[in-house]
Amino acid sequence: MTRKLNPTLLIVLLAFPILWFAPAGLKSYGLYVVALWLVMSIAAMGLNLTLGYAGLTSLAQGAFLGIGAYATAILTVKAGWSLPASFLVSTGLSFAVGIVLGFPALRVKHHYLAFVTLAFSVVVFLVARNEEWLTGGVFGLANIPRPVLFGIDLGGGLAFYRFVLCVTLVLTLVMWWLLHSPWGRAFLAIRENALRAASLGIDIRAYTLLAFAIGSAFGGAAGSLYAPLVEFIDPAPFALSASFVLLLTVVAGGAGSFFGPFVGAFFSYMLPELLRATGGWYLIIYAAVVLVLVMVSPTGLLGLIDRWRDHRSQRRAATIRAAARPTLGARQGPQQGSAS
Repeated sequence: MTRKLNPTLLIVLLAFPILWFAPAGLKSYGLYVVALWLVMSIAAMGLNLTLGYAGLTSLAQGAFLGIGAYATAILTVKAGWSLPASFLVSTGLSFAVGIVLGFPALRVKHHYLAFVTLAFSVVVFLVARNEEWLTGGVFGLANIPRPVLFGIDLGGGLAFYRFVLCVTLVLTLVMWWLLHSPWGRAFLAIRENALRAASLGIDIRAYTLLAFAIGSAFGGAAGSLYAPLVEFIDPAPFALSASFVLLLTVVAGGAGSFFGPFVGAFFSYMLPELLRATGGWYLIIYAAVVLVLVMVSPTGLLGLIDRWRDHRSQRRAATIRAAARPTLGARQGPQQGSAS
C-alpha cells in the first residue's frame, strides 16, 4: 500500500530546485534581497509558530534575530569559530533565552504578553548599543566572514544564497514535521481552547513554553544567517521596529498558515524593493497596499485564497441544490396525483 505525499511537503520539495536556479542571473544586490527574503522567512516561521499556532502575541522576534546575529558575529569575528558551529550556538542560545523569558510570560496573556516581550526587545537593543566591549556599540561589528564548506567558498553572492536556501529547506522540513507531530496538535488545541486542551491532559504551561522557545530559536537561526549575509551589523536593524515588521510579516502572509511566513516576507521585504522603481512614492504606495490588505483581508494574503475557495464551494453547492430541485419535484408529482 503506497502513501500519498503530503501536498504541503510536495510544494516545498518542488519549490527548492526552482529557487536554486531562478536567481542565477541576478546581480549582487538582487541576490542579497532574495537571500534576505529567505532569512526573514525563517524568523517569520518562528513567530508564526508562536503567534499563529500557539496563539502567543510576541514582540520579541526582532530581539531574537539580534541575539542570533550578534552571537554569530562575536564567535566568528572575535573567537574565530566556523559558521556552522556559531549557527548551532546562536540557535541554542536563543532557545535558552526564550525559555527564560517564557517563564514570566506564562503569567500573562494577550496584550500583557506583548508588553513583556516589547520591554525585552528594548533591553536587547540597549545592550547592543551601549555594551561596546562586546557588541561594538553604534560602530558595530565588521568583516563578518562567510564560510568555506566542503571546500566550497561561499563568499560569492550566488553561492551564499544557495547555502541560505539549503538551510531554509532544512528548517522548513523541521517546522513541517513539528506541526504534524503531537506537539503541533497540542499547540493548535491550546490556541483554540486552552481549558478543553487541559481537560484532555495537555500540559498548558509546558507546551506554551516550548512553543515560545522554539519560535525564539528560529529567530536566532535567522539572525545567525543574517550576520554573514550583510557582513556588518549594528544595533539599528534590531530595534523595536524589526519586531513590528516581523509581526506584520506573519499577519500579512496569514497567521497559522504554513506558507504564510514566505508570502508575508515577500510582502514585507521584497515588495518595498520592487516599489523603489516608483521613486520617492514607494513608501506611500506600500503603506496604501498595507491598509488595503488589512481592510480587504484581515486574515492575510493567503486568507484571500481561502475566501475564494469557500465562495467557490458555496456556489458549487448552490448549483447542485438548484439542479436537484426539478428532479425532486418530478418525483413527487405523480405521487401527489395518485393520492388525489
